[in-house]
Amino acid sequence: MLLDAAMECVLAVGVRRTTLSDIARTASVSRMTLYRRFPDVRGMLSALITREFGKILADANRVAAGEDTARRQLVAVATHTVRGLAANPLMHAVIERDAEMLLPYIMERIGTSQRMAEEFLRAQLVAGRRDGSIREGDPGVQARTIFLLLQPYVFAIRPATSDLPLEALLVELARLLDAALRP
Repeated sequence: MLLDAAMECVLAVGVRRTTLSDIARTASVSRMTLYRRFPDVRGMLSALITREFGKILADANRVAAGEDTARRQLVAVATHTVRGLAANPLMHAVIERDAEMLLPYIMERIGTSQRMAEEFLRAQLVAGRRDGSIREGDPGVQARTIFLLLQPYVFAIRPATSDLPLEALLVELARLLDAALRP
């Protein structure tokens, strides 16, 4: 309920103009109730992004479940996640109105959602070694490398698709990932 209210506010006015008072009013709760859970808007936004990313990743996992190898699952989840994030209203709002809020996650540190992505990638890499579909290598290094490859797709997908179709870029991304991971 609180995160839904935060989403509504961010979509309406952007992150910088959203206040905890706005969110409390939208959620029909007192500000104190909200402050007990989230000390500031940034913490709430972080929780909201983590929730949205978790939903997209869960959906991507369902889509990829039918793939016959861990490598194909990893590729399917990666491309489906990029597609999902590209279509996500929250990501659109943050990138369009408050892109500077993403800079710390590009330049300074790895956030919770980014760690979730890396952990998923690491698990798929290990599974791919077990089933013989992914080449040898340090799974931590490989996971970080794949993550660093995927991140610009999420942040720059709008200008990248101004003259090229998203699906064509995702097909090429899938080919690139598949080739890089083959034994």
